[in-house]
Amino acid sequence: MATSYDAVIVGARCAGAATALLLARTGARVLVVDRGVYGSDTLSTHALMRGAVLQLRRWGVLSAIVAADTPPVRSTTFSYVGQDVTVAIEPRQGVDALYAPRRALLDRILADAASESGAEFEYGTRVEALKTDGRGRVRGIVAGGTAIYADVVVGADGLHSTIGRLVDAQTMLEARHAAGVLYTYWQDLPADGFYWGFRRAVNFGIIPTNGGATCVFVGVGAQRFRDEVHGDSAAAYHRLIREAAPELEARLSAARRVEPIHGFGGHPGFIRRGAGPGWALVGDAAYFKDPATAHGITDALRDAELLAHAILDGTTDAWSTYERTRFDLSKPVLELTDAIVSFAHTEAELQALHRAFSSELSREARAIAAWEPLTRSLRLAAAS
Repeated sequence: MATSYDAVIVGARCAGAATALLLARTGARVLVVDRGVYGSDTLSTHALMRGAVLQLRRWGVLSAIVAADTPPVRSTTFSYVGQDVTVAIEPRQGVDALYAPRRALLDRILADAASESGAEFEYGTRVEALKTDGRGRVRGIVAGGTAIYADVVVGADGLHSTIGRLVDAQTMLEARHAAGVLYTYWQDLPADGFYWGFRRAVNFGIIPTNGGATCVFVGVGAQRFRDEVHGDSAAAYHRLIREAAPELEARLSAARRVEPIHGFGGHPGFIRRGAGPGWALVGDAAYFKDPATAHGITDALRDAELLAHAILDGTTDAWSTYERTRFDLSKPVLELTDAIVSFAHTEAELQALHRAFSSELSREARAIAAWEPLTRSLRLAAAS
């Protein structure tokens, strides 16, 4: 590692790796540090919505995801108590299919592309402190006992962000509800598109991903998750699936589970302040919502591009645009997701929430499609 960069990014997952890729392609000197291991997996719903697919295609990395045996998704089914509603993925904005790569694949592809563009990566590296000047502006990080200076430090280090904590990033909006989820992967379980199921107190989903695997999850309110899911997650997983969809449980009996059952106990969503003097946050560090609506990766890639524009422009107006645009696009999605995971709605109300959510996704995709390409100009003025 050198000791000075245009940008130091903490976190090499999809938000951090995408930000590094976009900055490095403009000629910025970028270092990415991550406490984890290259190519590892992480909790994820996998699903890429239209905006994310549009971006990955524009960045030239979608072909690698497709080549890794990630099946195209051409329809989404919403399963309610009384009916199933299937919506075809209409060709729009250059996107005619959605995808759901596993994170070990997606994050690696983005990191490799960033590395090929000149970004440096250091894994197994923890941030110990921030370097600041006498006026409180962040000037770099301390990692492994070494001071590394940068014009901007980006926290892309997830829900429990170290950078967010060190800069004391203000929470601008917080959700009230959360759901716990159990999930695993199955072979020999054919899936025709995304399938989201909603019952009175349980939701579930079927997501075809790469390598011939299908992710099947089941979720309940966070309090019920704490009350009912203890040491035996496998028993709880199958019990909840039987409650929600006995026909799915029958299909699983003919399939082959290929991984342990993973769990997430839930966390209320939030939008934090995304930038300050010499620092910025992106991905779950800046904006987290319950994974029930499967929109986290799309938001992370969206905000990575917004952030790269702000860093490269470097003006106060550009940083204000980053904050304003991401909040405008995020707030309704956070609020709709919070209402969905409250489980306090009739079926008619739930369908109305889904229609409103779909409208927000369309608005987001139109906004992303209209963004100007990144330029090679690099001023890197202080975030403000």
